[in-house]
Amino acid sequence: MKFLSSDERKTVGGSNYIELQYCRLPAGTAKKRIVSPDAIRHWRDDSLYVRDESGFWAKYHAVFADGLYANLRSGFMDICGINYYAPERLGPILERLYAAKPADYEPLAEWLEKAKANNGFYILGI
Repeated sequence: MKFLSSDERKTVGGSNYIELQYCRLPAGTAKKRIVSPDAIRHWRDDSLYVRDESGFWAKYHAVFADGLYANLRSGFMDICGINYYAPERLGPILERLYAAKPADYEPLAEWLEKAKANNGFYILGI
């Protein structure tokens, strides 16, 4: 889902969303800073929002491998925490997405293509 404003998001479903957000920190920023909760401002209007009950993790966990967590470890998508994907991860992620073609993947692919203009992206858990 995309919302035109935070008010629209709150009206539709409150805060029970997984947020996919562009990382706007400059290239070269230390990874520790990138995954710090203090560096992230939630509920951006150009983010994508996914309801957990949509089965997002089941459909997409294999697509989003190797995310960087707040503890600086990597692994599959954690829908309860911070996951950061550096710009160099976008190519492999898009390849897996286009190969798997899970339900409703087109808006996600379009959004990910735009992530190339940023310092990667986050998946911010519920």
